Amino acid sequence: MYNFFVNVGLYFSLLKGVFVKFQKRKIYFNRILNEIEVLGLSSLFIVVIVSIFMGAVVTIQTGIQFDTPLLPIEYIGYVARESIVLEFAPTFISLILAGKIGSSIASEIGTMRVTEQIDALEVMGINAKSYIILPKIIACLLFFPVLVILSMLVGILGGLFAGSLTDLLSVQDFIQGLQMWPYPFHVFYALIKTIFFAFIISTVSSFFGFYAKGGALGVGKSSTKAVVVSCVVILIFNFLLTQIMLG
Repeated sequence: MYNFFVNVGLYFSLLKGVFVKFQKRKIYFNRILNEIEVLGLSSLFIVVIVSIFMGAVVTIQTGIQFDTPLLPIEYIGYVARESIVLEFAPTFISLILAGKIGSSIASEIGTMRVTEQIDALEVMGINAKSYIILPKIIACLLFFPVLVILSMLVGILGGLFAGSLTDLLSVQDFIQGLQMWPYPFHVFYALIKTIFFAFIISTVSSFFGFYAKGGALGVGKSSTKAVVVSCVVILIFNFLLTQIMLG
């Protein structure tokens, strides 16, 4: 329990050092663009693949549950849309990105720590916390919503293809279900969750990487801890945000 409170204190101390006034904004701008390319664009493939099959599985499972004449077949499209938008796209994709991006951030910063690159930056008078971590946080906040919106669209498209290819329902029926009872607030809710998840993944992973120790083995342990803690915190905030915004 003592170590938990110590780590929480170090975490907020790290954030305090990250969000400070910084000079040479052009350097930060270039680093943010680089982080978007390294962390965001490299995640497009896995997001697309996961979303296609996620949407397909949700549609098929929903169709199995709706195998009754009492419910219109169009409801499959509606339920698939709500499931993907409300939960699967923002939460499931964020958990996957926590594994991919979170481990990448933790291992990169952890390697810099154990090879004394961070110490060298601090000796030169550079705020290492802001210089290294802030571009990663901003990049995650910018591209996570884009990835989740892409996941929503691709997931719905995957559901449409799955429904038509398995003769579960026609394309027209699925599209009609998508148009039933639109709730724009649900998309807003999903994006708000995504922003929180992006901040959690980027900061928690940076924290474990920044305070890594013990050589290569320590870097590996910090990466594992970053992924596990990020996933747990995401699930906790998922519950809290759902209760606050939809409860």
